[in-house]
Amino acid sequence: MIHARGERRQSENSVSTTDPRPSTAGARPECVPIPGSALGPAVNEQGYFVGRVEANLYWVTDGTYQSAFLTTSDGVVLFDAPPSIGHNIQRAVNEIAGAHGVSNEVTHLVYSHHHADHAGASSLFGRNITRIGHAETRKLLLRDDDPARPAPEETFEDRRTLEIGGERIELAWHGSNHTPDNIFIHLPDHNTLMLVDIVNPGWAPVCQSNLTDDVPGFIEAPDTALTYPWKHFIGGHMGRLGSRDDVATHRQYMADIAESARKALDTVDPAPYFVRYGENTWAAVSGYLEAITAAAAGPVVEKYNGVLAAADVFTASTTFNVMQSLRLDLGYGSQVHP
Repeated sequence: MIHARGERRQSENSVSTTDPRPSTAGARPECVPIPGSALGPAVNEQGYFVGRVEANLYWVTDGTYQSAFLTTSDGVVLFDAPPSIGHNIQRAVNEIAGAHGVSNEVTHLVYSHHHADHAGASSLFGRNITRIGHAETRKLLLRDDDPARPAPEETFEDRRTLEIGGERIELAWHGSNHTPDNIFIHLPDHNTLMLVDIVNPGWAPVCQSNLTDDVPGFIEAPDTALTYPWKHFIGGHMGRLGSRDDVATHRQYMADIAESARKALDTVDPAPYFVRYGENTWAAVSGYLEAITAAAAGPVVEKYNGVLAAADVFTASTTFNVMQSLRLDLGYGSQVHP
């Protein structure tokens, strides 16, 4: 993914320097301006920002990807290892450890899921750490056979509570969503939920509902997230932490897309496309689906421009994804030939 850079608001928990670049740097004039509320703190000269979430829980970002870590009496517990942050993860840990006089040794790594963009720097931490993830994560990583992403040695199926250095971490799998193995990581003593690749705080989902495998599960995941008690949200992407309001906004955005897609499926007439393209059935289908997508996405883009960054860029892609899921997963509009 392309890093979104620009002038960023400095967090009160900032440990890093201010970005001197103007907000218009790299702007695409054909795009709707990014709301200031979507931007996070500035990255430093090495390309990362590290800040406190709560107490001894910290987060790291390069402006597009996020990782988090918990300092404990037994060492550091790391949550995801995005390769775009890479060696800056350890630099961030070193920065915090030096400032607070705690260990900088990463002893545990918890995978949110198996995707390389969130786990591809795992091998930087060597073989002598404990890797933890869902049983499906282990299965998929063994299949993928990527040396950058060693499979977790410790796994769970539905729920597991970790007690590491006096800290409590609750892991749970609530079914398939972004991927079959994507888990909820709850730190109740730090008022934090980490759920990756579902909600991008302040931003619309990237193409095709964050490239999700299971659209119904993706749409349901925010409801599950809001059943947990938490104040801080780590979504795995973009430059700031999230809030309960961010999750609620994302949930409404997806609900609006689904409602608009249903209306478009009910009202867009396929006949003109089949008349126009004659024997070229796939051209007719393509024209018809594009028309449904345009009709459904238009009102959603209008509503969320200025609310969610890049709503104008990716809403059509996500709308197509949701519309196809309505048809194929839920059977919406399916008709049996008489």
